[in-house]
Amino acid sequence: MVLEKIKTILSEQFDVEEDAITPETNIADDLGADSLDVVDMLMSLEDEFDVEIPDEEIERIRTVGELVTFIEENMS
Repeated sequence: MVLEKIKTILSEQFDVEEDAITPETNIADDLGADSLDVVDMLMSLEDEFDVEIPDEEIERIRTVGELVTFIEENMS
C-alpha cells in the first residue's frame, strides 16, 4: 500500500509512468530529481503519510524501496 501511494505521487511529480517505478528505482538517477524536486517530494510524502523525514535521513535514502521502508517504519 505504501509503495503504491509513493508510486502515484512520484509518477505525478516526475511525469513518469507508475509501472516504471519499482523499489529499485533510484530517485536522483532514474527520476532525475534535483534538490528542489526532492524537497517537493518530501513535502508531498510527509503530508500523505503524516510522517516527518529529517534531512539527514533523506541524504541516506537513494531508492524508492528505501523510501518505502523508512515511511513504513515511521508512520504513526
